[in-house]
Amino acid sequence: MQEIGHWINGKLVAGKSGRFSDIYNPATGEVQARVALATAEELDYAVQEAAKAQVAWAATNPQRRARVMMAFGALINENMDKLAELVSREHGKTIPDAKGDVQRGLEVVEVCMGAPALLKGEMTDNAGPGIDIHAMRQPLGVVAGITPFNFPAMIPLWKMAPAIVSGNAMILKPSERVPSTSLFFAELLKQAGLPDGVLQVVNGDKSTVDGILDHEIIQGVGFVGSTPIAQYIYGRAATNGKRAQCFGGAKNHMIIMPDADLDKAADALIGAGYGAAGERCMAISVAVPVGEKTADALIEKLVPRIEKLKVAPYTAGNDVDFGPLITKQAQERVLGLIDSGVEQGAKLVVDGRGLKIQGYENGFFVGATLFDNVTTDMEIYKQEIFGPVLSTVRRETYEDALKLVMDNEYGNGTAIFTADGDTARDFASRVNVGMVGINFPIPVPLSYYSFGGWKKSAFGDLNQYGPDAFRFYTKTKTVTSRWFSGIKEGASLNFKAMD
Repeated sequence: MQEIGHWINGKLVAGKSGRFSDIYNPATGEVQARVALATAEELDYAVQEAAKAQVAWAATNPQRRARVMMAFGALINENMDKLAELVSREHGKTIPDAKGDVQRGLEVVEVCMGAPALLKGEMTDNAGPGIDIHAMRQPLGVVAGITPFNFPAMIPLWKMAPAIVSGNAMILKPSERVPSTSLFFAELLKQAGLPDGVLQVVNGDKSTVDGILDHEIIQGVGFVGSTPIAQYIYGRAATNGKRAQCFGGAKNHMIIMPDADLDKAADALIGAGYGAAGERCMAISVAVPVGEKTADALIEKLVPRIEKLKVAPYTAGNDVDFGPLITKQAQERVLGLIDSGVEQGAKLVVDGRGLKIQGYENGFFVGATLFDNVTTDMEIYKQEIFGPVLSTVRRETYEDALKLVMDNEYGNGTAIFTADGDTARDFASRVNVGMVGINFPIPVPLSYYSFGGWKKSAFGDLNQYGPDAFRFYTKTKTVTSRWFSGIKEGASLNFKAMD
């Protein structure tokens, strides 16, 4: 049985606690490895060593830090196939989806190659008589990232790349279900020239999370996961005087207007609802057709598309549409919610229960499921299912559909499909959701913008990656200066390029 440890001071080290968490093969249901869970002493050692390494790293000029990101990005590209295999093996995603996971993280690394421009301060000459004022952005020191299982590559890269290139040291605690990708990133960063200790990967469970939140050296914490845990981490971090950037759950709606292209809308719902087995915080889990005629036609188009989906292990080929859920507990929870939808009166149009794949009977599979006539008091509407389940909530008018989205407690992403520009513009302006798609089902912004939801989908006032990440991982220092001495004589005639 493979035992996975930690990455401390530039090398893999075995865990010392004697406690482990099982890592499953989601397709077979078998334990494929064990990951060590850190002790408080191991975490403290990693933090203390990171603090030592951070001093010299912060003093390294931004161009050199950016060059590490350039080399890191090149190594990610060179190792794309291996990284995708690591993601798929532990998470269960298809290989094309796993490559997309890596690619979207790589795009953040590419933005970080421009760190010298993003970290520039401000200057006002002669703000007063003989007085100049300038503001500089400086790193926080040691920061931490706590990342979820559903994107083993993308979200660790969202955290580590902006933090490190800004001059911080990073304590990364990946999900104990999918640790291998983060550990491989640490190896690649070392190859790219990152000094030992600047990135420490510490595997653990809740006790490690609490240790991060309570550690006096750690100045900022980023988290992506469920809303209850996001609220907990945000509250505990804030109580301890730390910056916190926490993203929680979602219930993403897509409105389909009567004038929409229903074939394109149906295709969008299939990809956004069932991709990665629905284990995405930006998955569309609620279709909101406006008008009975629109709803009936949409269901008619969805059913044959759903029935053609291929559910299988990632090893079955690149034509697999989605694979298993992450754990047995996740599978049981999703199946239980499907049962509750039937019991509470929703119309089960396509039933994904009871799916068995020959040779993988113990895998954590759930087939694509479609409900119609869902109401807002049902559990399948109220909860984030995080599985391949699409609910249809019919509404008679645009205003009713908009109200449904706005009344929901989550505000991560939403979309509208329409041929009318005025309706689309009104929707984008009024809806109280952080990311909006117009004829675009998963409106995840490109890496030079910022990712972030509203309401109970986000805690903290700054978003993920893009300009907000550089604001989060740095603090502003403003200097007001006046000089009384005269101009010094002497000149240097030699031009010296920056290192």
